[in-house]
Amino acid sequence: MHAIEKILAKNSGRDTVRTGEIVTAKVDFAEINDLYLQTVYSFYEMGGEKVWDRERCAFVFDHYAPCPDIKSASNHREMREFARKNDLRFHFDINCGVCHQVMPEAGVIYPGMIVVATDSHTTTHGAFGAMGTGCGATDMATILMTGELWFRVPEIIEIRLEGEAPAGVFPKDVILNVLGKIRADGAVYKAIDFTGSYVENLNVAGRMTVCNMAVEMGAKTAYMQPNRDVLDYVSARAVRPYEVQFTDPDFTYAESHVFDVSRMEPALACPSSVENVHPLSSVLAGVPVKIDQGYIGSCTGGREEDIAVAAKILKGRHIPEWTRLVVIPASAAVMQACMEKGYIQSLMAAGATISTPGCGACLGAHEGILAPGETCITSTNRNFPGRMGSTDARMYLASPATVAASMIEGRIADPRPYLD
Repeated sequence: MHAIEKILAKNSGRDTVRTGEIVTAKVDFAEINDLYLQTVYSFYEMGGEKVWDRERCAFVFDHYAPCPDIKSASNHREMREFARKNDLRFHFDINCGVCHQVMPEAGVIYPGMIVVATDSHTTTHGAFGAMGTGCGATDMATILMTGELWFRVPEIIEIRLEGEAPAGVFPKDVILNVLGKIRADGAVYKAIDFTGSYVENLNVAGRMTVCNMAVEMGAKTAYMQPNRDVLDYVSARAVRPYEVQFTDPDFTYAESHVFDVSRMEPALACPSSVENVHPLSSVLAGVPVKIDQGYIGSCTGGREEDIAVAAKILKGRHIPEWTRLVVIPASAAVMQACMEKGYIQSLMAAGATISTPGCGACLGAHEGILAPGETCITSTNRNFPGRMGSTDARMYLASPATVAASMIEGRIADPRPYLD
């Protein structure tokens, strides 16, 4: 069996599982973000009284942090009341950050577990050798009542990433290159196993970026075999014992796709689809793309490494007049580390606006949303119309380095000359 199948078998009390089977499995951790107050309503409507385990579930207030309107403030109030009533061990309020960053920091994510959250980008946690997937309010209410959920055992496809990335090619560029080939519907309800020498040598932040965007190919979950960086990270934080699952050597993937990372260049997902991916060089060869806003943040582009490279590029420089750069660290811990190392100060000196850790404008709610006709280059993970504000705005997805370089020139630019 594959490691994902072993996780499903273990949590459903079975020796083996097969592709296509429906199993009922125990959930090791459940997370509800602040878009899903309906989870609380559904919980009570179905007869729920107390959550099944106060140490295995949490709310994370990240999409509306701090609240931009009365409705979201009211939702937070009701969720806090539920959390207090159930005496939840973990509760991440508006001072914490994005769910997919704060959960690993808190030690509730570890190899061999099943984590379910009311967020499609829960595939991020495959970076830790976990099975992470998203669900809706009713399924989450079921988990809160019983600690279990049904799963269809997915087909598993391999995306093998071999080689060493050239200078200026970051994990975001790698996954965008993959997305451009696999397309937005290439892995619908399948699991993606990222393998190869590039993955084996990738740090925790890079692994999270790659796994995060597996869902943009339709994947139900993602997986990476933990390396030493992951095991060191988890062992320093994990709140309970864990067991790494390994794929059997004779496992046969439903599909296998091989990419030579050493031949990649920086990439862009151009408006208005994540699969509309083009090499940066081809975009630069056309008409210059003027930028109104740059955005660095979210669960795929707001970690310390992302902010560090942006600060390196922008240090001693300043963004052009009439443009703006919004930087939102993925968590309070990330912001604190970036302040201690001077990254935040360098970005502010360059003209950046620093906002509260959280999702910010990624979902088009607040902290940097776009007006009609504006163009934004962003390190986030989706660029369909209306994602960051007006449906008439245009978004280019890129690495934080490409965002920073573009903000220097006021148009889409190559980060590599700025990294020497």
